[in-house]
Amino acid sequence: MFALRSGQVRRMGSARPGLFGVSFSIDGFVLPRWLRRPVRVLARLGKGDFTPPPFSATIASAILLSSSGLYGAYVGGHMPALVQGITARSGFAVDQIKVVGHRETSEIDVLDKLELDGWTSLIGFNADEARERIAKLPWVEVASVRKIYPNTLEVKIEERKAFAIWQHGSQLSIVEENGNVIAPFSGGRHVALPLVVGYGAAERASGFIAKIKQFPELASRVKGYVRVSERRWDLRLENGITVKLPEYGEDTALADLVKMDHDTGLLSRDIAGVDMRLSDRLVVQLTPEAVERREAALKELLKSPKSKLEKRI
Repeated sequence: MFALRSGQVRRMGSARPGLFGVSFSIDGFVLPRWLRRPVRVLARLGKGDFTPPPFSATIASAILLSSSGLYGAYVGGHMPALVQGITARSGFAVDQIKVVGHRETSEIDVLDKLELDGWTSLIGFNADEARERIAKLPWVEVASVRKIYPNTLEVKIEERKAFAIWQHGSQLSIVEENGNVIAPFSGGRHVALPLVVGYGAAERASGFIAKIKQFPELASRVKGYVRVSERRWDLRLENGITVKLPEYGEDTALADLVKMDHDTGLLSRDIAGVDMRLSDRLVVQLTPEAVERREAALKELLKSPKSKLEKRI
């Protein structure tokens, strides 16, 4: 047992030399076990009676070259690539990807944002950066990327909710309830969404459509909601009739419109539009065919008294 005790040295009558002639003897002090062997080797090396093990020069050279290579990779900024390459070939290469929660977002787009190259290591993969890239996809509202060792990535997506189709100029876009544009309209299952038209319509459509839904018999016949001069609304019905609502008091105007339609079938007649912009009157615009029929009826009405008078004479 290698222990340096000053008491033992005094009892032996001489001081035991330490490393390179320096004594380690201190009263009551014993070297920790893990230091005893290194100190013993260094002491022998100082005396010149230490024989290095075989291949020690080769091992030292390999350690020196490896350390130099690692330091160069670190200084040159190649350490991440080095870690990726080593760990990927050690069984940590990403080869399984789970994408959940997506409906509108293509899996191909998600995989593209992950930026995998076939030898991407799960250890060196930056999940936060991948999540930020995925979150920039049009339909993605919230995204999370989780690493499941040894070789799996799990991507969870919460998508934005489509509310309406917004026509501005010649462009059609799908918008959220707050008016934010999600993506260009491309048909498909979104054709059943409400159509809102005009600048400012997307931001104000939610509140106005909620008012229309209070009158189900009218809401079921509306084909489009048109914002005019960012001040008021027009309703385009499925039979082609345009209802022009006032800038103020549109709730009262809607209630009056529904009542007139219930009492007289106004919105089922051969008319082109109903103008309710003036509070004291209602203007009904006939279709061209209805105008022709009306003029013909008036002519017949004017002829009939004259013919009766000629018969009497």
